[in-house]
Amino acid sequence: MNITISDSIMSKEVIANPSAASFEYEILDSDADILRTVRASSNRANPWIEPERLKLRHRIGRGPFGDVWLATHHLSTEDYDEYHEVAAKMLHPIKEDHVKIVLEKFNELYFKCQGDANVSWLHGISILNGRISIIMNLYEDSIGDKMAKLKEGRISLHDVLRYGINLAQGVLELHSKGFIVLNLKPFNVLLDDNDQAILGDVGIPSLLLGSSFLSSDVAQRFGTPNYMAPEQWEPEVGGPISFETDSWGFGCTIVEMLTGNQPWYGCPVGRIYQSVVEKHEKPHIPSGLPSSVENILNGCFEYDLRNRPLLVDILSVFKSSLNELANDGVWRYLGNVKVIAKSGCTGYTEWFLSKDHLQVGDMVRSRKPLNSCKSQNMDVPEGTVVGLERNADHGFVLVRVHGIHDPIRIHTSTVERVTFGLAAGDWVRLKGESRKHSAVGILHSINRDGRVDVGFIGLQTLWNGNSSELEMAESFCLGQFVRLKDNVSSPRFEWRHKRAGAWATGKISWIQPNGCLVVKFPGMLTFGNEASTYLADPSEVEVVDFRTCPGMVEMYQHVEDHHWAVRPVLIAFGLFTAFKLGILIGKKVRRNRKVNAIESEIQYLDSQNASSGTRRSSSAVNPGNPTWVPSVANILFKEGANTSNGREAIPSAVLPYTALKLKKLHLKCSLDSKGERGLDLCVRHFYLIEDRRKQQSKIFPSYLCCLKQMQNLNETNTAK
Repeated sequence: MNITISDSIMSKEVIANPSAASFEYEILDSDADILRTVRASSNRANPWIEPERLKLRHRIGRGPFGDVWLATHHLSTEDYDEYHEVAAKMLHPIKEDHVKIVLEKFNELYFKCQGDANVSWLHGISILNGRISIIMNLYEDSIGDKMAKLKEGRISLHDVLRYGINLAQGVLELHSKGFIVLNLKPFNVLLDDNDQAILGDVGIPSLLLGSSFLSSDVAQRFGTPNYMAPEQWEPEVGGPISFETDSWGFGCTIVEMLTGNQPWYGCPVGRIYQSVVEKHEKPHIPSGLPSSVENILNGCFEYDLRNRPLLVDILSVFKSSLNELANDGVWRYLGNVKVIAKSGCTGYTEWFLSKDHLQVGDMVRSRKPLNSCKSQNMDVPEGTVVGLERNADHGFVLVRVHGIHDPIRIHTSTVERVTFGLAAGDWVRLKGESRKHSAVGILHSINRDGRVDVGFIGLQTLWNGNSSELEMAESFCLGQFVRLKDNVSSPRFEWRHKRAGAWATGKISWIQPNGCLVVKFPGMLTFGNEASTYLADPSEVEVVDFRTCPGMVEMYQHVEDHHWAVRPVLIAFGLFTAFKLGILIGKKVRRNRKVNAIESEIQYLDSQNASSGTRRSSSAVNPGNPTWVPSVANILFKEGANTSNGREAIPSAVLPYTALKLKKLHLKCSLDSKGERGLDLCVRHFYLIEDRRKQQSKIFPSYLCCLKQMQNLNETNTAK
């Protein structure tokens, strides 16, 4: 249901005195020869405006957080009545217990931002039709309206730079008061009567941080999707939201003014989320811009907010570019755009390096690689700055290191300031426990007095505190393998399980500025609509590598974590090896069987020859066994071979064996003085080298020579 709060109760809680009128006047600046608008107001004790003093007329606009109405503000005193046209931004209904929080935030905003020249004037706040309504100054035109009236829908570079300077000044004014806009776009950049840009959104999304809308149809977003930075979509997970978040919106606004095309025009919200958050894509910027403008726009679209420029850097670049443009000529948009490469996660940009200015007396050390596992080059393990050299390239510093007599001259980009043992980018742990957010985060900045800004999972913005509340924590980097700790039973984010139900091990693919780990599981195959990436709280995981694996089983399991194909490949290799080994063993068994069959047949033939009692006589052979030598000679040298008896014929059982077996039988046929036995072995193995294809004996020359020498030896023995 809508909020129904009586005006009397609201006035008691929010206000103390009635509001007073504000007015504007113009003065002529003699130096610049232009009119300058100045606002004046009597002292306002509170921003509350009674609802009966406001009269809604008709709606003039609609945005993601509510509607904009044209209204009349009635100011009445004893002497006169005044009626002013104002713009009433009516927010969508929010939960009743959050109303007071929003009103308190607006009170702070109201008193801090009154009188800012480049920010829309705030008249106050009220409750109209049960909805919180912010009453602002009415402007007739905006940059978005001006673009819609132009034929090509885009603005000249000169006017873009001029409007950009006005816009950057207005955003900087809010940043200096601690407020973030989060909703920069051309229709929120208003134009006054002097064609000066005025910031029309005073940070309404930041007022609603932590609040919930009553209607579930209203998406809980912190900006307009086409202009939202990656961390704006889910600040508790991919955040935190910071001043650099407005740099992304500023860049989108400038690109739209230059091209006339809205970033991600025509894409549904889901597609924009996928492109910006998941794929790390960036809006296209027009080509041919001045190099300084192109460089600053590239920096605005860095995925990691720490690598983006601050508005003070943008303002400086736009001012210098406007002066250069006046001398160099006019830039024209030709329809060409430049595709920006995806942001890296391990490098520093010049905007990151320029955020901390070193001073004499600062403690410094060599800068650690951002989110990288590469070893740190500790040229300066720790030293003290004793001198500064400034130039256009951030300059050099003189650092005195303990143990080295002369100071070291080193570039400022290679060292980082260390205060109370901490430096920007360190992983830190909160000493006290907190249920609202993670205990481990990343340090974004530390002042010289010890005040720190830390990004924690679960917080939409940076945590502000003191360095004494923090301690160093285990650091993580890209490419590391992590798994949930054994004592974690219900993790903050969903985590994959192995087949046996144990926690799986994943690989870090990205690290968010608040320390949230984006993890992939290369060791597990993804099917269907399963998520390809998961998130992890750094306080709930531990690093896994081969050095920490206690045994061979754990090492093998870690090998499987590197890719899902490791196990299938090993199984396939094992099956192939077993199949190959089975074939080799089978061949060996069959070969042994055939050899045994041959030996059995030879033994049978020997026994037949021994029982027949027939012997052949020859003078050239050993009388001890006169039968074999002529047969061998006839077979080898084809000298009248007599195959009438079966002893000289080659048995059919040895035909399948080829001369390839001869090499293995060489040792058994070596020449010795054993006479008959040596020759007998040679003849037996001669049968084993029969070539089946040619159906004839085939002997290598070395064996032929061996048999000739053995025959000569036997003849010599006979002669003796």
